[in-house]
Amino acid sequence: MSSTFPLPKTPSWVGEFRAFIMRGSVVDLAVGIIIGVAFTGVVNSLVKDLFNPLLGLLIGGFDFTNMFVALNGQHYATLDDARKAAAPTLNFGLFINAIIQFLIVSFAIFWTIKALARMRLHEQAKTGPKAEELLTEIRDILKAKA
Repeated sequence: MSSTFPLPKTPSWVGEFRAFIMRGSVVDLAVGIIIGVAFTGVVNSLVKDLFNPLLGLLIGGFDFTNMFVALNGQHYATLDDARKAAAPTLNFGLFINAIIQFLIVSFAIFWTIKALARMRLHEQAKTGPKAEELLTEIRDILKAKA
């Protein structure tokens, strides 16, 4: 003997949530996050593989990644050695790397936004006045004639 049970009623918030997710701004945000993650990988490589060696060369061959203090009082040649020994460390060299990465990302975002704003202004200049602006001008002309 088979019996069918009615499906539970879908809560009203499910439709609202679906509409929220499908809005253009949420999709744009998701795309931005994905691009940001990819961009972070590029910046990490830029800092680790290009800037840090150059900065190290400028300051006498010093490697930022191995700037740390072992809190157990022992000396370790590299941060990897300290990690293998499970020693607690203050990794201020890695913090310096993070600051450099932040500055590079901020600088790149600044120039990207500046370029996009310039393109938007250029596009607006090409398209001419908006309909609202034209209607406002017509209204002002008609008021002046009356």
